[in-house]
Formats: sequence, C-alpha cells, structure tokens
Amino acid sequence: MGRGTEAEEIEIEISDTQGHLRVVPEELAALVRSVLLAEGRRRVSISIALVDQAAIHAVNREHLGHDWPTDVISFDLSEPGDPVLAGELVVSAEMAATTAGDLGIEPGDELALYVVHGLLHLCGYDDLTETAAAGMRRREDELLRAVGRSSPFDRAARRDVSREDPARPLGSAPARSSAGRAESSSCSA
Repeated sequence: MGRGTEAEEIEIEISDTQGHLRVVPEELAALVRSVLLAEGRRRVSISIALVDQAAIHAVNREHLGHDWPTDVISFDLSEPGDPVLAGELVVSAEMAATTAGDLGIEPGDELALYVVHGLLHLCGYDDLTETAAAGMRRREDELLRAVGRSSPFDRAARRDVSREDPARPLGSAPARSSAGRAESSSCSA
C-alpha cells in the first residue's frame, strides 16, 4: 500500500433467511466490495439481509409506511460527519427470483441489481427525478458490467422490443422499487 492511500476497512455481514434463491455469500460480498471501492468507499460497515416477500413487506410497512413488498430497502445508519459508511440493505431474494422468471433473465443478475441499487442509495445517489433515476441506472449498468453481470434493464428492454413473449404486452415488465432512509424510489425496467 503506497503513501496517501487510505486503508481499506470494509465489513460485510450477510444474513440469508429466504429459501427462494441460492446465494453464495462470498460472491455477494465480492459484489458489495467491488461497488463500494468503485464509489470510493473504503471504510464501510454494511449488513445485508436476504429475505422473502413477507419479510420485506413487513419492513416496508413498519419503517416507510408502504403497505406492499418491494425489492430492496436501504437504511443509512451513519452519523453526520462519520468517516465510516454504515448501512443495512434488506433485499427480497424472492422478488428477484420471481421477476427474473417473468423477464427471462438470470435471478442472480436481478439480485445483483437490487444490491447495487441499494448500495448506490447508501453512497448518496437518489432516483427521485427522471434525470437522477437515469444517472443512477447508468451507474448501475457500469457497476454490473464491471463485475461480469448482465444488465437486467437492457435484457428486459430487448425482450419487450423483440416481443419474444407475444402474450406479454409491450412494456409490461414488473415494476421494481427501492427505498432509502426517507425516500421511496422506483427503478422500473
């Protein structure tokens, strides 16, 4: 490590209580580490809870007042001025599996999108306006491609355009939403 380089202190805790998608904790931790380093975050304490629809629905209702399931909820636990980014992601692996099946994409790619989206919220991105959402989506694509993952947005768009499934109306991919500390956002494909 050279002079002037900040030491890397990234703590990642993963809890997997769902039974819908096989997740390799080491691969998930590598994704998280890659995103955080790409965003210049070297001092981080993050926990990720992989849950089912019922669990994320309860968290969404209790903490954000939204009475529906969602894909990922981000909790920024950092204090103002704290040099360590602290946060928690609650991620619906069940929704990732279901949405991936509906779109004909890899469930791991969909789950990776949810995790990247939640991490970007913790890093300060928002998607409350069309412009901000487009910028966030571009960054998600860059980060997913950097770790060898397909972009679910591109694949969903190609599927809708090519009409591989004539029974599915154009643009009818399931909505994806995400929520940060005090915000609810949407990243629909």
